[in-house]
Amino acid sequence: MLTGERTRPARRTSVRGLSALTETARRDAAVAEARRALTADVAGALTRAGFPRHFVPRRQGGGAGEFAPLVAGAAAVGEACASTAWCAALFAAHGRLAAYLPPEGQHELWAEGPDVRIAAAVVPPQGDAVAVDGGWRLDGEWRPASGVDHADWILLASWTHRDGEPEHRVFAVPRSAVTVVDTWHSSGLRGTGSNTVRCEGVVVPEHRTYTLDALLRPQSGAARCHAVPYPMVAALIFAAPLLGVARGALRAWTGERVAAKHPHPATHTVLAQASARIHSAGLLLDGAAERADRGEITPLSVAENRRDATTAATLCREAVDALFHASGLRAQSPDNTVQRAWRDATAIAGHAALDADAAARAYAEAVLFPADGHGA
Repeated sequence: MLTGERTRPARRTSVRGLSALTETARRDAAVAEARRALTADVAGALTRAGFPRHFVPRRQGGGAGEFAPLVAGAAAVGEACASTAWCAALFAAHGRLAAYLPPEGQHELWAEGPDVRIAAAVVPPQGDAVAVDGGWRLDGEWRPASGVDHADWILLASWTHRDGEPEHRVFAVPRSAVTVVDTWHSSGLRGTGSNTVRCEGVVVPEHRTYTLDALLRPQSGAARCHAVPYPMVAALIFAAPLLGVARGALRAWTGERVAAKHPHPATHTVLAQASARIHSAGLLLDGAAERADRGEITPLSVAENRRDATTAATLCREAVDALFHASGLRAQSPDNTVQRAWRDATAIAGHAALDADAAARAYAEAVLFPADGHGA
């Protein structure tokens, strides 16, 4: 389910694996919300479903997969549990980021296989990084780091300077080398355990670091998933769990209306408009994934993907918001499915990667001033 048709059978994630994850995520959703972290069962099922290895390079045993199946998989899990889908999508995305490490760093990170769960706090740069012999010393705090409680490694970023120029530098650090501080007390995405990470004199060798601008440059001979620039796919990956949340909210809301003997007169309008928004969002994300997997990479196509993914996120948020406000008193219960979806959707839509205004500016620049090369 999470890998493309051309992936070798031994690496293909089965529908059964995704179904098992969805069932476990739905079963443990309330527990994750109360504990503010995924359960060990969900983390294990997430790994078995193939999310952490999805973008791992083939030379490291991964699938170097496509974006379309990742979007579909994350959305399917999001119907059951937003926090699980969020961590699943990010564990996959962070494997893609780790693939930009130098070869020695990649080998160290995936020495025991491709099913390594990687958390990250790379935007914005935080903490302090000081150059030392053979690498860098990290001190300070980074937040938030989704899924860090179940991570094996974590990617952190700080500002560094070489030749007088600032660099947004990423560091790969073993989870065992950092301290996790319990700071995640949120209204939405409660189960993601997006806590703070603290480093005290952690030394990172040069082979486990790179500068963020590498994500804008295609790697020579790399698989397609490692050749597309980061801005082309960041919003797409973040929007995928939100699509699932919206679909789950619509299903729960519709079920409540079916059970009611006398539904509210406005039910037909809310149902039609919310379902149309969610359906449109799905089409936009499908198109953006196809463009990322097979389309020509240009400043305009990058901007189109940002435009479509952020618009899809807005449509999903609007749909869930309408469903919540049309739910009446029952949605005021904290364990109500629609209320949980509303909190989760609001949290996801507020992520900086889904900023519709920023995406609109990038799109306008790519269309109106193509010679300037904006948007990539």
